[in-house]
Amino acid sequence: MQIDKTKIRKAVKLFLEAIGEDKGRQGLLRTPDRVAEMCDEIFAGMVRKADKELEVFFTKEHDEIVLIRDIPFYSFCEHHLLPFFGKAHLAYIPSGKRITGLSKLARTVDILSKKLQIQENLTTEIADLVMKKLKPKGVMVVIEAEHLCMSMRGVKKPGCQTITSAVRGVFRANEKTRAETLSLIKS
Repeated sequence: MQIDKTKIRKAVKLFLEAIGEDKGRQGLLRTPDRVAEMCDEIFAGMVRKADKELEVFFTKEHDEIVLIRDIPFYSFCEHHLLPFFGKAHLAYIPSGKRITGLSKLARTVDILSKKLQIQENLTTEIADLVMKKLKPKGVMVVIEAEHLCMSMRGVKKPGCQTITSAVRGVFRANEKTRAETLSLIKS
């Protein structure tokens, strides 16, 4: 599926008219083109496949926690079409010699975040993909995000953080492992 820039341009022109703007005004003349280009970039996760990013490398056996903390991301609320953004923390414990590059994990978060969704689904999708591709002993994903649909409209509470987690395998079964990982995330 490709993003249809022609339809986006038409929609932006209609939107500008609908809110009472003069779409012929100097500052808005190129806005439909800019928005179409922006959509191509910020919704790239609808076209790119994150599972292609997660390569498995076989190396010396490692069976301890691998954690990438504070991965910045942004996504879009499917209910209000407003951004939510924050940090993702992704931990896994390799099984045998199956590891991946650290940048591959950050790219996975980046790709999966670039689409319309809710934070809970993003969290789950990251954890499930890492489990499927790497077949680790366990995965933990914690996402902290601010939602502009809560900051700018509705309850109007800027600065509120929504925290979601997805816990798989040994992180679910072993309370000490889960606690250690949460401690590392918070440190």
